[in-house]
Amino acid sequence: MSNQALQKRKEAATVRGVGVMTQIYADHAKNSEVWDVEGKRYIDFTGGIGVLNTGHCHPKVIAAVEAQLHKFTHTCFQVFPYQGYVELAEKLNQITPGNHAKRTALFSTGAEAAENAVKIARVATGRSGIIAFSGAFHGRTMMGMALTGKVVPYKAGFGPFPSEVYHAPFPVALHGVSVDDSLQALDRLFKADIDPKRVAAIIIEPVQGEGGFYPTPPEFMRQLRAICDLHGILLVVDEVQSGFARTGKMFAIEHYDVVPDMMMMAKSLAGGFPLSALTGRAEIMDAANPGGLGGTYAGNPLAVAAALAVIDVIEEEGLVARANELGAQLRSTLEGLRSEVPEIADVRGLGAMVAVEFNQPGSKQPNPDFAKKVQAKALEQGLVLLTCGIHFNVIRFLMPLTIQPEVFAEGLQKLALAMKA
Repeated sequence: MSNQALQKRKEAATVRGVGVMTQIYADHAKNSEVWDVEGKRYIDFTGGIGVLNTGHCHPKVIAAVEAQLHKFTHTCFQVFPYQGYVELAEKLNQITPGNHAKRTALFSTGAEAAENAVKIARVATGRSGIIAFSGAFHGRTMMGMALTGKVVPYKAGFGPFPSEVYHAPFPVALHGVSVDDSLQALDRLFKADIDPKRVAAIIIEPVQGEGGFYPTPPEFMRQLRAICDLHGILLVVDEVQSGFARTGKMFAIEHYDVVPDMMMMAKSLAGGFPLSALTGRAEIMDAANPGGLGGTYAGNPLAVAAALAVIDVIEEEGLVARANELGAQLRSTLEGLRSEVPEIADVRGLGAMVAVEFNQPGSKQPNPDFAKKVQAKALEQGLVLLTCGIHFNVIRFLMPLTIQPEVFAEGLQKLALAMKA
């Protein structure tokens, strides 16, 4: 079977609205490498969009899923509960920030975690308003799109969206938006659009994902916590892409002296199996009545088994420290290219959640064409990269934290060649 033949079948059988970055059809994968149906090898710096912090087919994860497979694949937790769900909830309650009593609910996708965060925030506070930020990404469901602060391609043509969702500018100094600018915009929002006493939650990514890998400034996070405390608003952090060791901490919010009220998790939680989680203060999480939360596949036992193994692997293999090592090496490589690549406008990141942003040389004008060119040149050499940012001028790096040193070095060489081509 060839990639070309499969592409023709794909075009005839699947919808145009599911954007597909390459025409490379995977046959098998291991750790940080993927082989296509024609036998060509690729180095994967995408990790399934941040899902594979523990790599493709980690032996411990596979073994855990295989063991569960022989017991049962599904009962629906709401009919026959099972031990794994309880164990994972206990583990997440333990490893997430804060010493307060917590509760956890499991779902299948990051978008589901976002939907349920809104549901719980509203029932817990008796309020309806939700505030999110420009550049944010919280999913493709209707509420997820309402929360998302990026129109193309996620929101274009799909409205109207659920009401009572408001956006404030996310502070990005590179783009001329300071912390003070964002705080003043929030104040204007409270004066012009919604009384803060009607706001249930403020939802923020500690590091924006699709928005461009911009870390939230520490002072802004502290001010948000203070605003929430002042007005009785819940602070909800979205760790869907930034969680599970990616930023050099187990969770990105640990880089801040702030404890959230609720936290969304997904992606690398289960090493490639569909699973998400919502963990928060016990009194908030318990506000919904029985039957108000859940889902037929929520907390699938195979995915739960994978997640328990993933958390063990992160600890046993020191992946938090490994993220800092990989990030430092990557940032050093990118910084070293500045003299040869005038399009580089910024290199940033926490741990291994690193990005490089491109502008027109000597200008503040975004350069999405250069980002697209680097991505294409890298792919020709067998290195797969992802772009992001509201201007599509950012390349983000999500290689597995388990990547072999020699493969990582090879990938960095290919990256440098692509940027200088």
